[in-house]
Amino acid sequence: VEDYYLGDIIQTKKVHPCGSNQWEIIRVGMDFKMKCQGCGRVVMLPRPKFQKSVKKLISRKGEIKKYLKTAYIY
Repeated sequence: VEDYYLGDIIQTKKVHPCGSNQWEIIRVGMDFKMKCQGCGRVVMLPRPKFQKSVKKLISRKGEIKKYLKTAYIY
């Protein structure tokens, strides 16, 4: 089971009607909220459906959070 973080860009198995299959994760928890990188549409999926729909991880923006003990946001 792969861990997903806020800001990660994923590729889905199915293509969105706008033609894009890349999504940015904007909420993580029991449900996942994703924003389409093509049209900006926001979709919310339950965790099991989200995990089935992910093909691969494109980029990991949230990876730095794993290594930092404290993060300061200005």
